[in-house]
Amino acid sequence: MKPAYCLLLTALLAAGCALTPPRTDAAKGPEAAKAAVQELKLRDYTPQSIFKIPETRVLKARFPVIDAHSHDYAATDAEIRTWVATLDSVGVERANLMHCNWIGRPFEEVVAKYAPYKDKFSFWCCFDYTDFGKPGWAERSVARLEECRRLGAVGVGELVDKGLGDVYASPASGEGIHMDDPQMKPLLERCGELGMPVSIHIAEPIWMYEPLDASNDGLMNGANWAVDTSAEGCRGYEELIAAFERTVAAYPRTTFIACHYLNMNQDLGRLGALLDKYPNLYVDLAGRMGESAVTPRATRRFLLKYADRVLYGTDNGMDKAMYRMTFRLLETDDEHIYCPDYGYHWAYSGFDLPDDVLKKIYHDNAARLLHQ
Repeated sequence: MKPAYCLLLTALLAAGCALTPPRTDAAKGPEAAKAAVQELKLRDYTPQSIFKIPETRVLKARFPVIDAHSHDYAATDAEIRTWVATLDSVGVERANLMHCNWIGRPFEEVVAKYAPYKDKFSFWCCFDYTDFGKPGWAERSVARLEECRRLGAVGVGELVDKGLGDVYASPASGEGIHMDDPQMKPLLERCGELGMPVSIHIAEPIWMYEPLDASNDGLMNGANWAVDTSAEGCRGYEELIAAFERTVAAYPRTTFIACHYLNMNQDLGRLGALLDKYPNLYVDLAGRMGESAVTPRATRRFLLKYADRVLYGTDNGMDKAMYRMTFRLLETDDEHIYCPDYGYHWAYSGFDLPDDVLKKIYHDNAARLLHQ
């Protein structure tokens, strides 16, 4: 759930989330306008707030930031230079570039591409599934992991299993390969020995697994990113979460970072229980500002309680306004913010996190885990 909406989010944020609503037949009279509303499509509903309430401009994060979840978005050296300038202007010390087959070049090329700016970027690698299950596979894959470590990889990820296995892997797809497969043991254990956290995207938000009908609370996004669990071999939401928990439990010496709040924004109590149970489990908040900012009080309670276990991340491109919106939500108590990133039509509210919590989430947790 990424590349298609990154450009949309960037455009919306750059415009300050000020959208022009579609024209109606109001000029023809109230009855015509009422009739037109009955035909309004959900995708065309773009409300603008009329509340006269504070709007805080956060141009730079209150404290230094490590972005623990980004990607190789820049296409050219000029774009990298612009990105570095953006990071400096908004207060991001370093961006961690996750490796996936849908974005970015082979690992060595990514490292070389960003080498002139190595003080601003860190790199993550994939597991190599080439010839998975064949004799000698595990030894070769572990050797490749160690080679990436020597080249500068600080962790492994972003692994992605939405039901069909680690299909975002590079250079070979991990379709059908899940982290609870016993054959993954040499790799996951070696990550722990090397001090390389494993960043993993499990499932998608629950709306993508719910029926696509009028009762679906996140229907717009759910419809765009629905997971077809009827596909052969596709695991459902609960099965994915159960398999992930088995994996975290099986490798207590390996650190796991569950991307996107483990796609569990709808049940933060359950997510907290997992964090209580497994000290090797962390979460990042990348790409889930929309899902979290609609329940600001519940999310704030969660972030206060688990401030030592949460990492800041974006996963949404390089735009200056995007960073600033995340800071606004984390730092202020602004409310009823319309910024319909990637199709949601929920109003957001800020968390107003205290300074000690902000410091941990913005910087200190990642600095500790990633030696940054």
